[in-house]
Amino acid sequence: MHPQTIKVACSNCNLRELCMPIGLSEEELSRLDDLVVVRHKVKRGSTLFSNGEKFTALYAIRTGFFKTTLATEDGRDQVTGFQMAGEIIGLDGIVNDKHSCDAIALEDAEVCVMPFDRIEEIGREINALQHHVHKIMSREIVREHGVMLLLGSMRAEERLAAFLLNLLQRLHARGFSKSELVLRMTREEIGSYLGLKLETVSRTFSKFVDEEIMEVKQRHVRILNAEGLERLVNNPAHCH
Repeated sequence: MHPQTIKVACSNCNLRELCMPIGLSEEELSRLDDLVVVRHKVKRGSTLFSNGEKFTALYAIRTGFFKTTLATEDGRDQVTGFQMAGEIIGLDGIVNDKHSCDAIALEDAEVCVMPFDRIEEIGREINALQHHVHKIMSREIVREHGVMLLLGSMRAEERLAAFLLNLLQRLHARGFSKSELVLRMTREEIGSYLGLKLETVSRTFSKFVDEEIMEVKQRHVRILNAEGLERLVNNPAHCH
Protein backbone atom coordinates (compact mmCIF):
# COMPACT_ATOMS: atom_id res chain seq x y z
CA MET A 1 0.00 0.00 0.00
CA HIS A 2 1.17 3.47 -0.79
CA PRO A 3 2.32 5.32 2.34
CA GLN A 4 0.02 8.19 1.45
CA THR A 5 -3.06 5.97 1.22
CA ILE A 6 -5.61 7.58 3.47
CA LYS A 7 -7.91 5.62 5.71
CA VAL A 8 -11.11 5.37 3.73
CA ALA A 9 -14.16 6.12 5.82
CA CYS A 10 -17.74 6.26 4.56
CA SER A 11 -18.75 8.09 7.73
CA ASN A 12 -16.86 11.26 6.79
CA CYS A 13 -17.36 11.13 3.01
CA ASN A 14 -19.31 14.00 1.44
CA LEU A 15 -20.95 11.62 -1.07
CA ARG A 16 -22.21 9.28 1.62
CA GLU A 17 -25.83 10.34 1.25
CA LEU A 18 -25.78 9.51 -2.44
CA CYS A 19 -24.32 6.02 -2.31
CA MET A 20 -25.03 4.81 1.24
CA PRO A 21 -28.28 4.35 3.20
CA ILE A 22 -29.26 7.42 5.21
CA GLY A 23 -30.45 7.66 8.80
CA LEU A 24 -27.94 5.22 10.28
CA SER A 25 -26.82 5.33 13.92
CA GLU A 26 -23.20 6.22 14.79
CA GLU A 27 -22.55 2.56 15.54
CA GLU A 28 -23.94 1.39 12.19
CA LEU A 29 -21.95 4.08 10.40
CA SER A 30 -18.69 2.96 11.96
CA ARG A 31 -19.57 -0.62 10.95
CA LEU A 32 -20.05 0.63 7.39
CA ASP A 33 -16.49 1.94 7.45
CA ASP A 34 -15.38 -1.71 7.34
CA LEU A 35 -17.11 -1.99 4.00
CA VAL A 36 -14.73 -0.05 1.81
CA VAL A 37 -11.33 -1.67 1.63
CA VAL A 38 -9.45 0.59 -0.72
CA ARG A 39 -9.92 3.34 -3.23
CA HIS A 40 -8.75 2.72 -6.77
CA LYS A 41 -7.66 5.42 -9.16
CA VAL A 42 -8.75 4.74 -12.74
CA LYS A 43 -7.07 6.71 -15.51
CA ARG A 44 -9.15 8.17 -18.33
CA GLY A 45 -9.69 5.51 -21.00
CA SER A 46 -8.83 2.66 -18.60
CA THR A 47 -11.14 -0.21 -17.75
CA LEU A 48 -12.44 -0.72 -14.21
CA PHE A 49 -13.80 -4.20 -15.03
CA SER A 50 -14.39 -6.16 -18.22
CA ASN A 51 -17.04 -8.45 -19.63
CA GLY A 52 -16.41 -12.00 -18.41
CA GLU A 53 -14.22 -10.92 -15.49
CA LYS A 54 -14.93 -12.55 -12.11
CA PHE A 55 -17.28 -10.45 -10.00
CA THR A 56 -15.95 -9.69 -6.52
CA ALA A 57 -17.01 -6.16 -5.63
CA LEU A 58 -19.30 -3.23 -6.23
CA TYR A 59 -17.69 0.16 -6.79
CA ALA A 60 -18.90 3.51 -5.50
CA ILE A 61 -17.70 6.24 -7.84
CA ARG A 62 -16.04 8.94 -5.75
CA THR A 63 -14.86 11.18 -8.54
CA GLY A 64 -15.07 10.99 -12.31
CA PHE A 65 -17.38 9.57 -14.92
CA PHE A 66 -17.74 6.11 -16.50
CA LYS A 67 -19.50 4.47 -19.40
CA THR A 68 -20.53 0.82 -19.59
CA THR A 69 -20.35 -0.90 -22.96
CA LEU A 70 -21.13 -4.25 -24.54
CA ALA A 71 -19.52 -5.61 -27.70
CA THR A 72 -22.22 -6.36 -30.29
CA GLU A 73 -22.19 -9.36 -32.64
CA ASP A 74 -20.58 -7.27 -35.38
CA GLY A 75 -17.82 -6.05 -33.07
CA ARG A 76 -19.13 -2.55 -32.32
CA ASP A 77 -19.22 -1.18 -28.78
CA GLN A 78 -22.78 -0.50 -27.66
CA VAL A 79 -22.94 2.02 -24.80
CA THR A 80 -25.34 0.73 -22.13
CA GLY A 81 -25.04 3.52 -19.58
CA PHE A 82 -23.16 6.47 -18.09
CA GLN A 83 -22.32 6.61 -14.39
CA MET A 84 -21.11 9.49 -12.24
CA ALA A 85 -19.83 10.30 -8.73
CA GLY A 86 -22.09 8.99 -5.98
CA GLU A 87 -23.40 6.12 -8.11
CA ILE A 88 -22.68 2.43 -7.64
CA ILE A 89 -21.28 0.43 -10.54
CA GLY A 90 -20.77 -3.32 -11.01
CA LEU A 91 -24.25 -4.65 -10.24
CA ASP A 92 -24.21 -6.52 -13.57
CA GLY A 93 -21.86 -9.05 -11.98
CA ILE A 94 -24.21 -10.26 -9.25
CA VAL A 95 -26.27 -12.57 -11.48
CA ASN A 96 -23.61 -14.95 -12.83
CA ASP A 97 -20.67 -14.07 -10.56
CA LYS A 98 -18.99 -12.44 -13.52
CA HIS A 99 -19.30 -9.06 -15.18
CA SER A 100 -21.43 -8.80 -18.31
CA CYS A 101 -20.08 -5.47 -19.61
CA ASP A 102 -16.98 -3.28 -19.68
CA ALA A 103 -16.76 -0.19 -17.45
CA ILE A 104 -14.46 2.47 -18.89
CA ALA A 105 -13.44 5.78 -17.30
CA LEU A 106 -14.37 8.81 -19.42
CA GLU A 107 -12.08 10.98 -17.27
CA ASP A 108 -9.62 10.32 -14.44
CA ALA A 109 -11.69 8.75 -11.70
CA GLU A 110 -11.51 7.27 -8.23
CA VAL A 111 -13.72 4.47 -6.92
CA CYS A 112 -14.29 2.96 -3.48
CA VAL A 113 -14.03 -0.83 -3.66
CA MET A 114 -16.72 -2.68 -1.69
CA PRO A 115 -16.16 -6.46 -1.70
CA PHE A 116 -19.54 -8.10 -2.26
CA ASP A 117 -19.08 -10.80 0.39
CA ARG A 118 -18.51 -7.99 2.90
CA ILE A 119 -21.63 -6.15 1.70
CA GLU A 120 -23.62 -9.35 2.27
CA GLU A 121 -22.07 -9.96 5.69
CA ILE A 122 -22.62 -6.40 6.97
CA GLY A 123 -26.02 -6.34 5.24
CA ARG A 124 -27.12 -9.19 7.52
CA GLU A 125 -26.42 -6.96 10.53
CA ILE A 126 -27.57 -3.66 9.06
CA ASN A 127 -30.88 -4.20 7.31
CA ALA A 128 -30.74 -0.68 5.89
CA LEU A 129 -27.66 -1.66 3.85
CA GLN A 130 -29.32 -4.74 2.39
CA HIS A 131 -32.41 -2.69 1.62
CA HIS A 132 -30.20 -0.04 0.02
CA VAL A 133 -28.55 -2.57 -2.32
CA HIS A 134 -31.99 -3.83 -3.34
CA LYS A 135 -33.06 -0.26 -3.97
CA ILE A 136 -30.04 0.39 -6.21
CA MET A 137 -30.78 -2.79 -8.17
CA SER A 138 -34.41 -1.81 -8.53
CA ARG A 139 -33.38 1.67 -9.72
CA GLU A 140 -31.20 -0.01 -12.34
CA ILE A 141 -34.16 -2.08 -13.60
CA VAL A 142 -36.38 1.02 -13.76
CA ARG A 143 -33.62 2.88 -15.62
CA GLU A 144 -33.32 0.07 -18.16
CA HIS A 145 -37.09 0.11 -18.71
CA GLY A 146 -36.88 3.86 -19.23
CA VAL A 147 -34.13 3.43 -21.81
CA MET A 148 -36.12 0.74 -23.63
CA LEU A 149 -39.12 3.05 -23.73
CA LEU A 150 -36.90 5.84 -24.99
CA LEU A 151 -35.47 3.72 -27.78
CA GLY A 152 -38.75 2.08 -28.64
CA SER A 153 -40.97 5.03 -29.21
CA MET A 154 -39.23 8.37 -29.23
CA ARG A 155 -37.97 10.55 -32.03
CA ALA A 156 -34.39 11.86 -31.98
CA GLU A 157 -35.30 15.18 -30.32
CA GLU A 158 -37.25 13.43 -27.57
CA ARG A 159 -34.43 10.97 -26.91
CA LEU A 160 -31.77 13.65 -26.66
CA ALA A 161 -34.01 15.91 -24.54
CA ALA A 162 -34.76 13.04 -22.11
CA PHE A 163 -31.06 12.16 -21.93
CA LEU A 164 -29.98 15.75 -21.16
CA LEU A 165 -32.74 16.27 -18.58
CA ASN A 166 -31.76 13.03 -16.83
CA LEU A 167 -28.09 14.07 -16.71
CA LEU A 168 -28.98 17.53 -15.38
CA GLN A 169 -31.20 16.05 -12.70
CA ARG A 170 -28.47 13.62 -11.53
CA LEU A 171 -25.84 16.38 -11.53
CA HIS A 172 -28.19 18.74 -9.69
CA ALA A 173 -28.59 16.13 -6.93
CA ARG A 174 -24.80 16.44 -6.52
CA GLY A 175 -24.97 20.20 -6.07
CA PHE A 176 -24.19 21.19 -9.67
CA SER A 177 -26.01 23.81 -11.73
CA LYS A 178 -29.52 23.07 -12.92
CA SER A 179 -28.85 24.57 -16.32
CA GLU A 180 -25.21 23.95 -17.27
CA LEU A 181 -23.28 20.79 -17.85
CA VAL A 182 -20.07 19.58 -19.40
CA LEU A 183 -20.63 16.43 -21.43
CA ARG A 184 -18.00 13.88 -20.45
CA MET A 185 -18.99 11.63 -23.34
CA THR A 186 -18.63 12.17 -27.09
CA ARG A 187 -21.53 12.73 -29.49
CA GLU A 188 -20.77 9.26 -30.82
CA GLU A 189 -21.15 7.69 -27.36
CA ILE A 190 -24.43 9.56 -26.83
CA GLY A 191 -25.61 8.22 -30.20
CA SER A 192 -24.63 4.67 -29.30
CA TYR A 193 -26.56 4.91 -26.03
CA LEU A 194 -29.64 6.50 -27.61
CA GLY A 195 -29.69 4.33 -30.71
CA LEU A 196 -28.98 7.29 -33.00
CA LYS A 197 -26.39 7.88 -35.71
CA LEU A 198 -23.66 10.39 -34.97
CA GLU A 199 -24.96 12.82 -37.62
CA THR A 200 -28.46 12.61 -36.11
CA VAL A 201 -27.09 13.54 -32.68
CA SER A 202 -25.15 16.49 -34.16
CA ARG A 203 -28.16 17.62 -36.19
CA THR A 204 -30.43 17.43 -33.14
CA PHE A 205 -28.01 19.48 -31.04
CA SER A 206 -27.94 22.08 -33.85
CA LYS A 207 -31.74 22.10 -33.97
CA PHE A 208 -31.90 22.76 -30.21
CA VAL A 209 -29.42 25.63 -30.65
CA ASP A 210 -31.44 27.10 -33.56
CA GLU A 211 -34.60 26.91 -31.49
CA GLU A 212 -32.79 28.67 -28.63
CA ILE A 213 -33.39 25.76 -26.28
CA MET A 214 -29.67 25.64 -25.46
CA GLU A 215 -26.23 27.02 -26.19
CA VAL A 216 -23.55 24.49 -27.10
CA LYS A 217 -19.81 25.18 -27.09
CA GLN A 218 -18.04 21.89 -27.83
CA ARG A 219 -18.86 19.80 -24.73
CA HIS A 220 -20.26 22.66 -22.70
CA VAL A 221 -24.06 22.84 -22.77
CA ARG A 222 -26.14 25.66 -21.28
CA ILE A 223 -29.89 25.16 -21.15
CA LEU A 224 -31.77 28.33 -22.03
CA ASN A 225 -35.26 26.87 -22.13
CA ALA A 226 -35.71 23.91 -19.76
CA GLU A 227 -39.50 24.01 -20.23
CA GLY A 228 -38.98 23.52 -23.96
CA LEU A 229 -36.94 20.39 -23.27
CA GLU A 230 -39.46 19.08 -20.75
CA ARG A 231 -42.32 19.71 -23.16
CA LEU A 232 -40.55 17.58 -25.77
CA VAL A 233 -40.30 14.67 -23.34
CA ASN A 234 -43.71 14.98 -21.69
CA ASN A 235 -45.79 15.81 -24.75
CA PRO A 236 -44.06 14.08 -27.63
CA ALA A 237 -45.39 15.10 -31.03
CA HIS A 238 -47.59 12.45 -32.56
CA CYS A 239 -45.99 12.55 -35.96
CA HIS A 240 -43.71 9.53 -35.85
